[in-house]
Amino acid sequence: MSASATEVVRRILSSHPKKSISDPTLAPAGVFLLIYNKSGEYCVLLNKRTQQVEHHKGEISFPGGTKDPEDETLLQTALRETHEEMGILPEHVELLGELDDVPSSTSFLISTYVGAIPYPYEFKPSEIEVAEVLEVPI
Repeated sequence: MSASATEVVRRILSSHPKKSISDPTLAPAGVFLLIYNKSGEYCVLLNKRTQQVEHHKGEISFPGGTKDPEDETLLQTALRETHEEMGILPEHVELLGELDDVPSSTSFLISTYVGAIPYPYEFKPSEIEVAEVLEVPI
């Protein structure tokens, strides 16, 4: 993604402070909405989950998951899970901002981070977690 495009996204996100939700009955989760310029067209990275995962079998999702005890923050959760699911190294993600917290119908509290990755990128999807990598044009 070009520097000017990432700066536009960063500026938009920073002008709308994140609305946080506090609900101890929901399991905290961190996900990444990743964008990148693929041959002149901006895309969002999604994945289709396998039937082998515990939650959300066969659903389309952002890379991410539930906070582990060793994760100090939900950003660390999102980075760790993105690496585990898609093979994207945390140091290759440029953090652009955050979206509002969203409760899910399955009792998760989802914190979404927005980031950019370089392209081309050699995704290495987890065979256990990812049935298909989806590059969706914006």
